[in-house]
Amino acid sequence: MLHAFVLIDAEPSRIAELAEELAETDGVAEVYSVAGESADIVAIVRVRNHEDLADVVTRRIACHEGIRSTRTLVAFKAHSRHDLEAMWDLGAG
Repeated sequence: MLHAFVLIDAEPSRIAELAEELAETDGVAEVYSVAGESADIVAIVRVRNHEDLADVVTRRIACHEGIRSTRTLVAFKAHSRHDLEAMWDLGAG
C-alpha cells in the first residue's frame, strides 16, 4: 500500500466545498482543511501503486474547480505506533 499526502492550495471561497468533494474521491482516504502557509487542504491518498497515485492526483484531485496547485509527498515508512497497532487490529475480533 502506497501512502501520499497531497498539499492543496485552493481558492478561499472553495475550501469547505473542495474538502467535502475530495473526501468522496476514490483513492482519497482522509481530507483535512488546515491553517498555515504550506496548504489549505491536505488529502491523504492510499493506493496500491505509483500509477494509481498518478491517476488520483492528476485526474481525480487536480481537476476540481478551485484548486490552484498541488504538491505530493510520498510516504516511505509509517512510524506511528498507534497506526501500526490499529492496522494489526483490523482483522482481530
